[in-house]
Amino acid sequence: MADPKGFLTTGREVAETRPVGERVKDWNEVYVPGSLLPIISKQAGRCMDCGIPFCHNGCPLGNLIPEWNDYAYREDWSAASERLHATNNFPEFTGRLCPAPCESACVLGINQPAVTIKNVEVSIIDKAWDSGDVTPQPPERLSGKTVAVIGSGPAGLAAAQQLTRAGHTVAVFERADRIGGLLRYGIPEFKMEKSHINRRIEQMRAEGTKFRTEVEIGKDIDAAKLRRRYDAVVIAAGATVSRDLPVPGRDLNGVHFAMEYLPLANKVQEGDLTVSPITAEGKHVVVIGGGDTGADCVGTAHRQGALSVTQLEIMPQPGEERNANQPWPTFPMLYKVTSAHEEGGERLYSVSTTHFEGDEDGNVQSLHLIEVEFKDGKLEQKAGTERVIPAQLVTLAMGFTGTDQANGLVQQFGLDLDERGNIARDENYATNVDGVYVAGDAGRGQSLIVWAIAEGRSAARGVDRFLTGTSALHAPIRPTDRSLTV
Repeated sequence: MADPKGFLTTGREVAETRPVGERVKDWNEVYVPGSLLPIISKQAGRCMDCGIPFCHNGCPLGNLIPEWNDYAYREDWSAASERLHATNNFPEFTGRLCPAPCESACVLGINQPAVTIKNVEVSIIDKAWDSGDVTPQPPERLSGKTVAVIGSGPAGLAAAQQLTRAGHTVAVFERADRIGGLLRYGIPEFKMEKSHINRRIEQMRAEGTKFRTEVEIGKDIDAAKLRRRYDAVVIAAGATVSRDLPVPGRDLNGVHFAMEYLPLANKVQEGDLTVSPITAEGKHVVVIGGGDTGADCVGTAHRQGALSVTQLEIMPQPGEERNANQPWPTFPMLYKVTSAHEEGGERLYSVSTTHFEGDEDGNVQSLHLIEVEFKDGKLEQKAGTERVIPAQLVTLAMGFTGTDQANGLVQQFGLDLDERGNIARDENYATNVDGVYVAGDAGRGQSLIVWAIAEGRSAARGVDRFLTGTSALHAPIRPTDRSLTV
């Protein structure tokens, strides 16, 4: 155990953020560089080394949290990195982007602020990169088997790295112009600078993984032909079909899906564009959807110089404490203030959009909304609560409904779908097509990055067993596993 009295003597401290007035003028990560390292060993010492570490249950990867907390407390960064990578291929991604269900399940969190697990994680991996502890791990011998991975998000990358290290020859196909999936073009630079993706891709290249960008399976390459060319295929194409809002005025100029808006802002940061074709500059911006993607739109609009930013959520405002029906160690629905919300804007809860209004040129100018409430389990509008707010740019960030079927991938493979429209798979992540597996949101539906990586690792084990008859790869979850809820 690190510090037997750490949880009694040390208070919770989190990463320090840069001043709002400074950070909205650039696209760098919002945290003060190097601010964690001086405090993180003591923070790791708050870990109680519980007899039953429920943080393991909160994390689908099964991260060995008490172990790397202990090493971080003792400042044995190499050992901490080894323990971290034992269960997680990309802790620099999860340490920045995961909402940390492990912290919600922390035993200390029953009656005190939980251990800053996420901050300890990112400190360990950043230190490991700086000290050279992260190196390529090419296989000792090749199996002679080939695997195609469709999609280069966290699930696809995790599956590809595991299978490459197992000795198979792996090619990752990505329809965008760069590797990374939504990590690359869906996550703004201020949440995770893309240099973190780039250096991990270089590690994977050095291990032997091949990458093919601007290739869309189903359009550029027939899926059935791809199956004949490779011994196995992993579909990790995500759940990229955005949920729409079919109300009058939806077709006005200026109403966009979040995944039309955010990638263009990232392309400016990549140097592909000088100015985004969809910009918030000088506009009243409305973001429909109260989740993380909505917050990403809020932060992006601030940096583009929006006149105002309003975020709408149809559900009631969550509380700041756990509800009785969401007891520890479940992942509770709490009122969350992200770095984007700290930067300004208004948040409206229990409201629904009725329609948009535009000008004579077809450009959106305003949004009509009404307050709603739940009665007998049904959502009802409250008469007399209609409002009109200005809106020259509207982004729809209401989640995703399933994997893309328009490109023909599902039909060309002949894949079965489950009752929710996701690609069906068995307990080994295998689809109904021999040798074709599915991992991540394409099979699970919209989920968290930590679940995507866990699925990629687990599917890799299924593929490895299919190719060789056995596997020593780590499989942290089953396809039917779900978050710890009540």
